[in-house]
Amino acid sequence: MKKLLLPLMLSVSVFLTGCSAPTDVHAADDTVILATTYPVYILARTLTADVDGIAVERLNTGEVSCLHDYTLSVNDMKAIEGSDIIAMNGGGMEDFMSSMLAQSDATTIYCDANVKLLESSHDHDHEGETAEENLDPHFWMDPMLYTEMMATLATELCEELPDHAEEITKNLSVMSNLDDLSILGNEMLSDLSSDGFITFHDGFHYFAHYFGLNPLASIEEEEGSEASAKEINEIVTLVNDHNIPTIFTETNGSDATANAVARETGCSVAALNMIMSGETPAEGESAEDILTNYYILPMTENLTVIQEALK
Repeated sequence: MKKLLLPLMLSVSVFLTGCSAPTDVHAADDTVILATTYPVYILARTLTADVDGIAVERLNTGEVSCLHDYTLSVNDMKAIEGSDIIAMNGGGMEDFMSSMLAQSDATTIYCDANVKLLESSHDHDHEGETAEENLDPHFWMDPMLYTEMMATLATELCEELPDHAEEITKNLSVMSNLDDLSILGNEMLSDLSSDGFITFHDGFHYFAHYFGLNPLASIEEEEGSEASAKEINEIVTLVNDHNIPTIFTETNGSDATANAVARETGCSVAALNMIMSGETPAEGESAEDILTNYYILPMTENLTVIQEALK
């Protein structure tokens, strides 16, 4: 199994923050796939459902949808050391892993290989930024791009695990269910009264662009970089000018600014799910059930919230 400079890093990182990574019990000779985010984890579990000899684990990056300041925990480092394949979201999402990846001999798969990313409207100005820092990595919020993520991951897994290629390809067939989600969403959002969509997370722009909404603005708040008075005034003006009845926060994000805008304008505030966290599929769940229960249903709930808020 992989041998890293883990003891030294563990002695240092015991003082660092981070949640324990959920680790499934698996056989010693299983091929271990480590997914770096929840959306990638759901894809990996879907593609390997009912496939013997493969265990899928994930880093527990918490419920936050932006990982700019995330610090690997001791258990995260152990998970990286013990993995054979690391399935990455890409798009700069996992910059916090760069030093550990440099020491790992696990195969790395980037799910953004065939995805065109949208630019982020925010400059986070973090130390050690990469060239990808200005791109928005939350592209799984577009069902078509999630389909591309799934296809990329399946292709790479088949190459790495040829003995299981037939089973993985069979599970990939449930990808067609994402087409049904697209059809449903376009039907649900075809007749909205509002001509504008304001959110408090850039990642929802992928969702908005795909379903034909009109993303007017977003404010992405992080600790220590709350919205300025100018930004709040700009959102207030947009809400009033476009008669927007509801603005949308992210389920696990701050709603302080949104509530301030609501007090100024009389609009309401609703929360949408970025699907950065969720329940762990039970052992034995089928590929179709995993994709449906842990991605399609949360996305459908988002569609319902928007339909009710903007009808």
